[in-house]
Order: sequence, then structure tokens, then C-alpha cells
Amino acid sequence: MRPALDVGLTVPAAAAASRARELAACGVDGLFTFEGPHDVFFPLVAAALAGIEIDLYTNVAIAFPRSPFHLAQQGREMQDLAGGRFALGLGTQVRAHIERRYSARWESPVTRMAELVGLLQAIWQAWETGGTVDHRGRHYRLDLLPPVFRP
Repeated sequence: MRPALDVGLTVPAAAAASRARELAACGVDGLFTFEGPHDVFFPLVAAALAGIEIDLYTNVAIAFPRSPFHLAQQGREMQDLAGGRFALGLGTQVRAHIERRYSARWESPVTRMAELVGLLQAIWQAWETGGTVDHRGRHYRLDLLPPVFRP
């Protein structure tokens, strides 16, 4: 069994569909984006709509400047667009970038990431089951999930 061959999709969203098709034709198994010169999600949206069947993932999406609800929505939408072939890779970045580039708080990155991942799982489960989320943690609070906001 050969290992999977994944490569970076490092073009703007406007060029991502054609680049994704080119790479898929070369036998690439998956494409990833990173939080660099382009938004981490938009090129993957274009790739997902390009009519190819390869894995797509973020490597990585910087978690702390984004709200858990937005990440849950983005992950869910990407999973739907990619036909179940999307993986949401999250990262913390470093303090200087979080505070000075993203203008967000840097605080206890390990426990904050653990809380965020648990909250994402709770949101996705609530969407699947029709349940609720009542989370009051150290870093995040989410206790409002009306039906109008469920996918």
C-alpha cells in the first residue's frame, strides 16, 4: 500500500479550481491550505467545487482569532462541499501573531485548544441530533443555538 501524496494549494481562490484539477490529474491524493498569504478556507471551497474527488484539509487554520461557532460552520460547510472528504486542521500560531496580527487574546493555548475542540464536537453533535449546547468554560461560552441557525 502506497502512502498518500498530499500537496499544498498555495494559490488564491480565483486560481484554486484549475490548480486543483491539474494536481488531481497528476495523481495527488489530497490538497491542503495554510494560514499564509491567502485565506485558509476560500481556496478549498474552489477546489471542492472543481469536480475532483480528492481529500481537502486545512494545515492549519489558526483557531484563536475565530469563534467556535464560525469554525463549526466552516468545517460543516466544507465537509458538505467536499462530499465528506474534508478535515479541519487547527493550530494555535504563536503569541506575537495572535496578539499583534490577529488582534486576539493569547491565553493558555493548550487548555484553550482542548476546550475549543470539545466545543466544536458538541456543536456538530447538536446539529446532528437536534440537541442543545450549554457550554460555559474558561475560554468560551456558547449557550444559544436556536433552530434557525442549524444547518
